[in-house]
Amino acid sequence: MGRNNLYGVLALAAFILVFPLVRRFDSFSHYLDIMVFVGLTGMVTMGLSLLMGYAGQISLGHAAFYGLGGYTTGIMTAKFGLSPWLALPAGMLISTAVAVAVGVPSLKLRGHYLAMATLGFGEIVFIVFNEWTALTSGPDGFGNIPRLSLWGYAFDTALANYYLVWGVAILMLIFVLNVVNSRVGRALRSIHGSELGAMAMGVNAAKYKVQVFVISAVMAAIAGSLYAHFVQFVNPPVFSLFFSIKLVMMVVIGGMTSVWGALLGAALLTFLPEWLVFLQDFDILAYGLILLLITMFLDKGLIGLPEVLYRRLVRAAGREG
Repeated sequence: MGRNNLYGVLALAAFILVFPLVRRFDSFSHYLDIMVFVGLTGMVTMGLSLLMGYAGQISLGHAAFYGLGGYTTGIMTAKFGLSPWLALPAGMLISTAVAVAVGVPSLKLRGHYLAMATLGFGEIVFIVFNEWTALTSGPDGFGNIPRLSLWGYAFDTALANYYLVWGVAILMLIFVLNVVNSRVGRALRSIHGSELGAMAMGVNAAKYKVQVFVISAVMAAIAGSLYAHFVQFVNPPVFSLFFSIKLVMMVVIGGMTSVWGALLGAALLTFLPEWLVFLQDFDILAYGLILLLITMFLDKGLIGLPEVLYRRLVRAAGREG
């Protein structure tokens, strides 16, 4: 994983542990809920970072996998009374099967064609969520999804869910960082650089692309399952095309070629609407302007900001010298 990444993981874990202890700001419980959603979207964006930033494959349908995880665990627990610990792996298995079924044919496409294929897949799943009323309750959705519990301890508070979600997110972060710094990660970067060149060097591009697509889908499904048990309610709008696009924006704005950037982008785009509430009707304009400035002036995303500032300081020092 590398020393720098290890220090980063330890620093993040320390921040997550300490954050709930700092109660010196208003609406503490509200911010705790937002941090739970940062952890959930961060899980999805880390998987997307592997797929987009390292393998160079665009997906506009990852909200579907997020929804498959949420709906699977919701249906199995709320409607059939099964244990959540059976529903969670079931959601992972269903997402794996769907990802393989979708990934094998669609990942033969490139560029805009691949984006359109994943967009179409996401819309099909969204329509199923809306129209299969006997199972999904249609546009109204359904509730009464039980909280998770482990060895008699129920995750029935925002604080408990906060630690649960971020515990899983940090484990995923460690996993993704190890993948990036392994032989698989090097193969993915070679595919991103030149798929034909990678294949000429003996890299099985098709196998690696499907594998990383499945990994990112399973990560999204786990996040969706945790979302369902945290909110205790699922309905189709949460898993729409807009959310898929928002996930892609998080990865791009944070930094496509950095797992840390994916987490940073998830945090920014989750907190930004809350910070801009004071602008009232003009909040969407400020939101769009901030995103536009980041994409225009930070080609490596927010994660590249220290490098940009350092280069400018060096240039300023050189001119003064």
